[in-house]
Order: sequence, then structure tokens, then C-alpha cells
Amino acid sequence: MSGLYIPVGTPDGSRTDHAENLLAPNPSVMTLDGTNTWVIGAGEEVVVVDPGPDDESHLLRVRDHLKERRVTEVLLTHGHFDHSGGARRFADLVKAPVRALDPRHRLGGEGLADGDVVTVAGLEIHVYATPGHSFDSLCFWLPQDRAMLTGDTILGRGTTIIARDGGLADYLRSLDRLRAAAESLAARALLPGHGPVLPDPIGALDGYIAHRRERLDQIRAARAQGARTPREIVKIVYAEVDRSLWPAAEMSVAAQLDYLDRL
Repeated sequence: MSGLYIPVGTPDGSRTDHAENLLAPNPSVMTLDGTNTWVIGAGEEVVVVDPGPDDESHLLRVRDHLKERRVTEVLLTHGHFDHSGGARRFADLVKAPVRALDPRHRLGGEGLADGDVVTVAGLEIHVYATPGHSFDSLCFWLPQDRAMLTGDTILGRGTTIIARDGGLADYLRSLDRLRAAAESLAARALLPGHGPVLPDPIGALDGYIAHRRERLDQIRAARAQGARTPREIVKIVYAEVDRSLWPAAEMSVAAQLDYLDRL
């Protein structure tokens, strides 16, 4: 990978040699700056990853940005609305199939599974199953750029939640797998579904793994103090966190309690 461009102040326009981000206008406490829509390919044909929410202005912006380039396929890192909500409309705009692990989100194309390799104009996109944030989470490795698209498995800022359709045991295994892959493949960047590019993949993954261990220790300690429900634990463990994030924290705590109860 010869080039990595990270703009100041916003993930919009971040790029590697063969991947470019077009930021969706849906910022929030959950989506950070918004959803990152990645355009993969440097020739006349491209693949689009995560068209984002059903926002016509964003979908038209992506289409118009492509100019004469043809979209061969639309890929989804997972089925949550902020990544997939606009997929059907975008597929109609560019006349391309939508591929995903979950059959409910496919449109006119094959599914995606661990080990698959998608090609576009000679560029390879390797599919990694990384369940945890959601049951259908996928990451995409770009060997030519030594970059991994991580969806919501790894965010560009902060840490991801374990959604109701995910699980912590799966997530911890996925983090370990990505950590091993980042080292063995000599990864140079993580391209997340929200937030800025991470130019230190191993450092980011080590931080995520350490954070999960720390949170589990904090939850064990909160239980020892008598806290039982997710809300009671959030009040202790997340006391310094903005209360607007507490509902999301409760989801993650519930997943962590389920994990601990299964040990």
C-alpha cells in the first residue's frame, strides 16, 4: 500500500490506494460522524460496501461520485439499518446486486461467507466472518492495500456495543482472530464502519481486547457490590459516561452478564 490519506476533522474522503470513504449524513452518539460508505476499486468497475441508511441525498451522492464507473456488487458488513437501510434503493440506482451473510439483506445476488473472495477489476476482497457485534458481522481484507474493512466490529473511535443480535463470546473470538490476522498479514490500516481510519491495526486491536477484559473485571466487581440488573451495573461501571449512552451500555452489559453466567 503506497498511500493512506486521512482528512483532518472528518472521515469523509479517507482513502487508501483502492478504497475511498463517502460519509453518510447520519451522525449520532451511536454512529459517531455517520456511516462510512466505502468504494473499493481504482478502475472502471468498483464494489460499494455499506451504502448506509435510506437517505436519498447520500445515495445519490455516492452514485454521482462514481461518474462513469460501474458498480459490480454491493456488499454489507452486516444488516443493521445504518449500514443496510439504503441498500435496496442504491442497488436500484446503480443496477447491482446486494450480497450479505444474512439472506434477508441479499438482493439479486449470492450470499457472503467466511473465506469467500470477491474480485473487481483484478482487485481481491477477502471475506472474514467476525460475529459478535451482530450475528452476521463480516470484515473485508484488501490484500493490495493491506487494509481491513471492519464494519462495526472495530470503530474508528471508542468501542463497539454488543447488539441484541450479537454475543460476547463470539465477539472475543472475532477480536482474537482479527488480531492474529493483522499480525500475520502485516495489516497497515483498519477501515471502520464509523469514525476515522486506524493506521495502527495491532495497537487498536490490543486496545479493544484489553478494554473487554477490563469491563468484565468491572462487572464482576459491581456484582460483588450487590448490583444485579444491567441498569444497576451501568450506574456503577458507566457512572462517568454520558447518560445518553446508557441504553447502549445496558445492551453490552446484558451480553457480558450472559457471557459470565456461561463460564
